[in-house]
Amino acid sequence: MQPKTFYSFILTSEQQRHLTDLLADSRFNPVTVPYTSAAVDTGTCRICLYTSGKCTVQGKGAPDFVEFELEPKVILPTGGTGIINRPPEAPHIGSDESGKGDYFGPLIVCAAYVNAEIAEKMYDLGIRDCKTLSDRQVELLGTEIMRFLGNRYSVVQINPTKYNELYERVSNVNKILAWAHARAIENLLAVVPDCPMALADQFGGEHLIRQALFEKGRRIKLEQRHKAESDIAVAAASVIARCLFLRELTVLGKTAGLQGPLPKGASAAVIEAARGIFEKKGPDFLRDLCKWHFKTTESLYEFPLQ
Repeated sequence: MQPKTFYSFILTSEQQRHLTDLLADSRFNPVTVPYTSAAVDTGTCRICLYTSGKCTVQGKGAPDFVEFELEPKVILPTGGTGIINRPPEAPHIGSDESGKGDYFGPLIVCAAYVNAEIAEKMYDLGIRDCKTLSDRQVELLGTEIMRFLGNRYSVVQINPTKYNELYERVSNVNKILAWAHARAIENLLAVVPDCPMALADQFGGEHLIRQALFEKGRRIKLEQRHKAESDIAVAAASVIARCLFLRELTVLGKTAGLQGPLPKGASAAVIEAARGIFEKKGPDFLRDLCKWHFKTTESLYEFPLQ
């Protein structure tokens, strides 16, 4: 087996600052590389920190630099809540969602498959819980993960119109989530039918996903746990789901006639955007962009909705 000579990571803003300080050490020779904020040559490898937040380490000395410099001095000290542990990886599926707490946009659930070989690539990419990444980093990392996984991930996207129809019928977000997680897991099992186990973040009673699983899904061991994003497969699913969610906010922003994406979350900026759409284009138009049952909707009316 040939030794590995190339690594790629997506770094947080804090990690970029740590790496910039590290590369300023006189041990390293500065080099000029387009689109980088810092780049050096050690004599055995080249380290490039791009303005996007991507870091590459290439050359025969790359494994040593990653193990003895990058991980202990840059990644691990700043990633306590986001860095993924590196246990031996048994094949499993991880699922996570994005958009549940956002007034605008769809609810997106992703299931991602990981085995030992895939996990090693995920670690090399610097994967972590999407909540520890900027939107730009989510886009970069999500795009790389999807490209690498190919058909080994599955996405269930419930757009606002369908979401509002489902909520009118069941009046329970957790039941909608359970159905979406179960569908994503089962769809992925068609690609990796021998996968023995699936893991999801804890959002409700475990029985909700179990009851929603279909024929293939019922034969898989299912676990739910708090902070499941520390698992490599769940982290991959979280980044993909968030990446696709952010893209949808951009699409829906254009639909609404805005200059940029619809705002995230349920903040004052969200209320302001919703009020503008409500007043200019009416409630029916707004309903197709948002999760109508949120308290945000009531704030748009003079009297509370019944």
